[in-house]
Amino acid sequence: MKGSLCHEYETGIPAEEVWQVYGTLRLGQLVQQLLPHLFHKVEVVEGDGGVGTILCVTFPSGTGYYKEKFIKIDDENYIKEARGLEGGALDAGFCSYLVRFEIIPKDNNSSTIRSTIEYEVDDKDQVDASLISTDVVAAIADATTKYLKEQKKQVEG
Repeated sequence: MKGSLCHEYETGIPAEEVWQVYGTLRLGQLVQQLLPHLFHKVEVVEGDGGVGTILCVTFPSGTGYYKEKFIKIDDENYIKEARGLEGGALDAGFCSYLVRFEIIPKDNNSSTIRSTIEYEVDDKDQVDASLISTDVVAAIADATTKYLKEQKKQVEG
């Protein structure tokens, strides 16, 4: 069985500025700093931030880890895809797990962060698909947007 979930977040920030975080390794650094209750550590295992880069995300309080590989980074259309390699939902019995971030320009001063999670479970396995949620990608979008707005305010102020 395949499924997907989507979350959209209106930023009030130009798409290019949001992409400077989402399209780079800076996102991993920021989530660790801004959301320590969700992310204990984000480490680059391999690569320089481009396609093929592998990250290891460690969750707080010994709740596990998740490794992902960047399989698509489109700087023109502001799309980044990362496929799960091990840990996280894959340890819970999911066959595949992919996260796609799209930064969609609305106008010169605003954009939408669309976060999509695509997953697959083997029909014969008793895997609870309700384990998949957009809560974490929603928290990332919210925290990143607030951070960028605060940085902008400090520069302008």
